[in-house]
Amino acid sequence: MLVDSHCHLDFPDLANRLPEVLQRMQENDVGAALCIAVNLEDFPQVLALAETDSRLFASVGVHPEYTDVEEPSVEQLLALAAHPKVVAIGETGLDYYWQKDKPEWQRERFRAHIRAARQCGKPLVVHTRESAVDTLRLLKEEGAETVGGVMHCFTENWEIAQQALDLGFYLSFSGIVTFKNATIVKEVAERCPLDRLLVETDSPYLAPVPYRGKPNEPAHVRYVAEEIARLRSVSLETVVVATTDNFFTLFNHATRP
Repeated sequence: MLVDSHCHLDFPDLANRLPEVLQRMQENDVGAALCIAVNLEDFPQVLALAETDSRLFASVGVHPEYTDVEEPSVEQLLALAAHPKVVAIGETGLDYYWQKDKPEWQRERFRAHIRAARQCGKPLVVHTRESAVDTLRLLKEEGAETVGGVMHCFTENWEIAQQALDLGFYLSFSGIVTFKNATIVKEVAERCPLDRLLVETDSPYLAPVPYRGKPNEPAHVRYVAEEIARLRSVSLETVVVATTDNFFTLFNHATRP
């Protein structure tokens, strides 16, 4: 059984054809998926998905790209994370690609998520784009190693990967690892310890080869696992078993379906 550790099933591209998406998950032996929240306004839809299907879990958080949304407090995140189907805090982190002036509000929002995660004992789902140094700095300053988490859709180099691993974090790889020119991502996927590796789709985005450029969905996480197996010269089953075990080790409030 595979697990898609990061997807957005509430986004229209997937929500509008959810029965078909879930059926293809089953057909491709994708037995579970983590539905990631990106703002508080849409969190009820994310939670509703998790409540109605034993294969689905939810996170709660506000993505760093979202500006004109409700700002989360630690207390609010804790209250929403108390639901048993919420297994993680995030998606959170820093994004200096879209927020080029590196605003302090973005860093303060990230700190609030880390503090909430530490208090509720649920791991972080971390987004970082052109901000790896500050992302790691804030994780260290806020003691994130006590709760752990995952660096989702990892695209940084091995030096950054080592620092994240040293904090006790996992690395999750998306369809980008199947792209021909993604040499840095491929190298890290090959070198990452097997017991700290996750696979994801980030669907409906980042569809792997051979679906690149088309809408992505959880069933396609198999192609990510196949490429990692090829890079590491191991069987697909080795990657499937390891990444699934890793998911339920990290997200220890999630129950295997």
